[in-house]
Amino acid sequence: MPVGPPVRELMRGTALPSAADLSRYRAELVATQFDVFPSALDGCDALVAAGLAQTAARSAAEAAGVRYVYVSYAAVHLPSPYHAPPPRPGWPEPAETDNLARWELDARAVHAEFGEALNGHRSSIGLPPVADVRGHVLTDRPWLAADPALGPWRTTPGLDVTQTGAWTLPDERPLPADLVTFLEAGDPPVYVGFGSMIPPQDIAGSVIEAIRAQGHRALVSRGWADLGLVDGRDDCFAIGEVSHQRLFGRVAAVVHHGGAGTTATAARAGVPQVVVAVQLSDNPYWAGQVAELGIGAALDGPAPAVDALGVALKTALAPETRARARSLAGGIRTDGAAVAANLLVDTLR
Repeated sequence: MPVGPPVRELMRGTALPSAADLSRYRAELVATQFDVFPSALDGCDALVAAGLAQTAARSAAEAAGVRYVYVSYAAVHLPSPYHAPPPRPGWPEPAETDNLARWELDARAVHAEFGEALNGHRSSIGLPPVADVRGHVLTDRPWLAADPALGPWRTTPGLDVTQTGAWTLPDERPLPADLVTFLEAGDPPVYVGFGSMIPPQDIAGSVIEAIRAQGHRALVSRGWADLGLVDGRDDCFAIGEVSHQRLFGRVAAVVHHGGAGTTATAARAGVPQVVVAVQLSDNPYWAGQVAELGIGAALDGPAPAVDALGVALKTALAPETRARARSLAGGIRTDGAAVAANLLVDTLR
C-alpha cells in the first residue's frame, strides 16, 4: 500500500529535484501518510517505520494505540558525535564543522520543514504538538538494521540503539540463462550498477572504458537510469533485475552507488567494491566505510573521470583488497531479519 508519491517519479532526472519540488513532495508525503496509516494499522499490534520520511508513522501508531519502532539502515542517520548528519536533498550544507552542532542545526531544519504540517495533522486527530520532529520520529531507542562488522554503532549518550544486523532474506532466484552463459564465457566480470540513482548517461561508457583498461569484462545493470552498453563487443553484457546474492560471488568487483543493500550484499559475498557516491542520504557514509575497511575504494560522484575510475578499480582489484573483503565476509551476519522479528515479538509480550 503506497504511503506517498512514487520516489521514482521524483528522481526521474539526472539532477536532484529543486528545493521547492522537494518541499511540496514532503508536504504531500505527510498528508498521504495520515490518510493511509490509520486503515493500514487496523488489526496490527506494531508499526515499524524505516527512515525519517515516515514522518507521520509514530503519530498514527500513537492514535491507534499500537507499538511504534523506528529503524535506520545506516548509523549515519542517527545523531552521534562521531559523524555528521547525512546530506539532505534540497538543504544547503552548513559551514559548521562540529558534529554535535551540525546535528542540532539538522534538528532545527527538520522541524522547520515538517513541524507545521505534522502538528496540524496531529491536532486534527486530538494529539498534542511535538517540539522536535526528528527526535519524535527517531525516538530515544531506535533500531539499527546494519551489520556490526560493516557499519557499527558507537555508543552515544542519550540514544539506546539496538543493532540487529542487516535485514535480508535468502534470494534463491536462479540467474537468467543468458547471464550464466556470459559469466561462464570468460573470467569474472566487473559489475556496474547504480540502483535507484540516476547518474549521467555517459557514466556507463566511462566505467566500461576503465574496466577494459584493467583487462576485465563488464556487466552493466540497467537500474532506474536504464544504463546500456556502449558498443557491440562481446566483453560487455547488460542485465535487468537479478539476485545479487547469487551474482556477486561470481564477479571480480562491484561498482555501485553506495546503497545500504548493495554494500551489504557485496560485503557478504566477499567481493571488492568501488563506490561512486552521490551526495545523498547514506551513500557517502557507505563509501567511507568501504574505504576505511580497505575492502574497496570510494569516489565522489556522480561522474568521476575515467582516470579516477581506473585508479579506484586498480585498488579494488588488488589481491590485498580482495583478501580483506573475503576476511570481512566471514564476519557478516545473516540473521538480522530473524533477530529483529524475535525482538519485536518480545517487545509485544
